[in-house]
Amino acid sequence: MNRWPRMAIMALGAGLVGAAPALAAEPTLDKGDTAWMLTATALVLLMTIPGVALFYGGMVRKKNVLSVLMQVFAICCVMSIVWMMIGYSLAFAEGTPYVGGLSKMFFAGMGVDSLQGTIPESVFATFQMTFAIITPALIVGALVDRMKFGALLLFMILWSIFVYAPVTHWVWGGGFLMGDGVLDYAGGTVVHINAGIAGLVACLVLGPRIGYRTEPMAPHNLTLTVIGASLLWVGWFGFNAGSAVAADGRAGMAMLVTQIATAAAAVAWMLAEWIAKGKPSVLGIASGAVAGLVAITPASGFVLPNGALVIGLAAGILCFWASVYVKNWLGYDDSLDVFGVHGVGGIVGAILTGVFAVEAVGGTAGLLEGNPGQVWVQFMGIVWTVIWCAVATFVILMIVKAITGLRVDRDSEREGLDLALHGEAVQ
Repeated sequence: MNRWPRMAIMALGAGLVGAAPALAAEPTLDKGDTAWMLTATALVLLMTIPGVALFYGGMVRKKNVLSVLMQVFAICCVMSIVWMMIGYSLAFAEGTPYVGGLSKMFFAGMGVDSLQGTIPESVFATFQMTFAIITPALIVGALVDRMKFGALLLFMILWSIFVYAPVTHWVWGGGFLMGDGVLDYAGGTVVHINAGIAGLVACLVLGPRIGYRTEPMAPHNLTLTVIGASLLWVGWFGFNAGSAVAADGRAGMAMLVTQIATAAAAVAWMLAEWIAKGKPSVLGIASGAVAGLVAITPASGFVLPNGALVIGLAAGILCFWASVYVKNWLGYDDSLDVFGVHGVGGIVGAILTGVFAVEAVGGTAGLLEGNPGQVWVQFMGIVWTVIWCAVATFVILMIVKAITGLRVDRDSEREGLDLALHGEAVQ
């Protein structure tokens, strides 16, 4: 994802072979890159507020819609502060192969002239902040209707510090997975597998909603959900094309393959649901689009359109299967299918990145170009992320449970969290 580590490695390699001194010159500000990254940063923030907020808010029952909007909005605010205080430093400051140091706490040393590659470091830090915001916001979908608001905020703070920031360092900040060659252009591992596994663990610890098997829990307003999904789709171009950290051809290709994979996944989910249930639903096609966005995220800077098409089709079918059938077979209450869409979609995308990566696009060949080992590298990246995220998430939940408790009481849950926790309701 991040251009500056690759630039540093290229400059070092050039120096070792006797390149001209000009190649080692200090980077300079590029106004085009900066303008694009300012735009991309705003697009990624749009994905959370209002994108995720509306997407999730429309899918819950009417008595809980404001609680979901409140959770997502509050996470946006709190994670911004956590990222400034310590998250950015743990992710991107020089440190160990497993976590960054503390030298960039509170954005220490960052001034108006500080650069990260060809853009201001302030822009880079804010762009990365939007990723640190949306990842815990995605987890909310697995916890709706039943978790205490204070417990949720405490959990998200600790999770951001001890799970999100270290995994970001592993993959993008010079950590061991980056050194091993794991390909994750825009967050399939860091964002989606992380959020999906955390959501699965959290919903298992919390247990199902009251009446999960016996009461109707249909979405109260699919119009909001489609608006949210549409905002996610548009914002995702900042997510993926912005991860070039430049206004260049690779950013353009990332935008193109994102559009193709998203459309393919939406169509695949629609057709799978049409065949399985006799009718294609609005919720289904919107969920399929999000599944495609998730799956193409790690691959977007490494593949060509033909690979994106296959990734999208695979994500639409497999995420439909996971969200509709696997969840019912196993009986866990992942309320809004965070694991089914983000966990499974992230895993599908990460693996298929190793299959379809094209050296001419991202500098690394995949299976189809004669490098089968890249699939194994991708698999191991998934394994490390899943293990750390699952174990750390469980421990954090147990700590929060001991401090505040996790779940609202039964009367509050039946009344709805809007009134019980926030004293407000949609009329």
